[in-house]
Amino acid sequence: MRYQELSHWLSTVDETLIPRPALPGDTDADVVVVGAGYTGLWTAYYLARADPTLRIVVLEAEIAGYGASGRNGGWCSALFPTALPALARRHGPASALAMQRAMHDTVAEVGRVVAAEGIDCDWRHGGTVLLARTDVQLGRAQAAVAEAREHGLDPDDLVLLDAAGAAARCAAEGVRGGTYTPHCAAVHPAKLVRGLARAVCRLGVRLHERSPVTAIRPGAVLTPHGTVRAEVVVRATEAYTPALPGHRRTVAPVYSLMVVTAPLPGRTWERIGLAGRETFSDYRHLIVYGQRTADGRLAFGGRGAPYHFGSRVSPGYDREPRVFAALRRTLGELFPVLGPDVPVEHAWGGPLGVARDWSASVGLDRPTGLAWAGGYVGDGVGTSNLAGRTLADLVRGVVSELTALPWVGHRSPRWEPEPLRWLAINAGLRVMSSADEVERRTGRPARRATALSPLLGH
Repeated sequence: MRYQELSHWLSTVDETLIPRPALPGDTDADVVVVGAGYTGLWTAYYLARADPTLRIVVLEAEIAGYGASGRNGGWCSALFPTALPALARRHGPASALAMQRAMHDTVAEVGRVVAAEGIDCDWRHGGTVLLARTDVQLGRAQAAVAEAREHGLDPDDLVLLDAAGAAARCAAEGVRGGTYTPHCAAVHPAKLVRGLARAVCRLGVRLHERSPVTAIRPGAVLTPHGTVRAEVVVRATEAYTPALPGHRRTVAPVYSLMVVTAPLPGRTWERIGLAGRETFSDYRHLIVYGQRTADGRLAFGGRGAPYHFGSRVSPGYDREPRVFAALRRTLGELFPVLGPDVPVEHAWGGPLGVARDWSASVGLDRPTGLAWAGGYVGDGVGTSNLAGRTLADLVRGVVSELTALPWVGHRSPRWEPEPLRWLAINAGLRVMSSADEVERRTGRPARRATALSPLLGH
């Protein structure tokens, strides 16, 4: 497999992506982590930093960053899959606000580690601008700011922009306003995950690639190459979780696809904006997301690819011509300066993990030693760091502010069996897409875009 072909990000790292040696046979450890994406590597990193005597093994089926960590939109954001009002209803206003503040702090923490470990990942803490390009979207922007104020956030966290203020950051066509938050950084995601892998190896963690896990049990992880016995087993497999025995309905893998342009000339960027490398989106239902890369490209992605029956994940699903065409069309609508045929150099995709209640979670079942984190609904670049720090405390038995956060120990219900799962998820995707079309045509909010909208978040 040519790993460089999986995404623009993996094609532009300064290394050959040769897999590290596989697990050589049976071994013992204190902690074994399944999955070398952000979650698994952050967990190993903070455990090794906190206690260098721990014997930590990380197992990866392919290479570090093979999954979403090497293919995502590069938003290290404070977005959390469960909205503040829902968190407040479930856990109380104070816990909800603590969760959001922890996410705010997480962005700065990732930046701190990037600097401390010398990870060159094109980090730029420029915030996020969400555009409103219709009256309906402007109403959503206003409601988002009012909701933020109601739950304890202030203008330093989220501010409403008028048309001029929004266009000054991102001059998309027809901008009527929007919101801005400083709590996001643009990043080259593959450089981040590969740099993190090197950092954990420097700390003495044993990282074995091309070592697929066939089963997770209390006290042991099984692979074709041997068994790793450990008191604590951490499942950090996100969208690939359904392939594990007993986890077919734990999360649903939903695909998100991306395109990236050739480097754009300076005069084009003068018309587009994003001078601070703000990440950007708008207030439509079927989410799109983008960033200005460090080398002057537009990287742009969105939902819309179908969910595949039985929670199947396959390299063949990474490319959906219909969705790629829609992304190019949307880019041209947002930025007419790009012309009708947007100059795309690379197109790719990959799955993200969605829990049945759209709630990310992290936890450790102490009697069995089985730990987990995931269900990020596409918000994993930042959230995985918080998960790793939290798991490090849980594994070491440390009671902290992190272990008191409301997502700790949360158990999402299982997804419905097929064909109900396939019908529900794909129906939701169609509803979101049609809702945007209805709003464009009528100028009024679409009533059908309700229960499944969280499925399609950033």
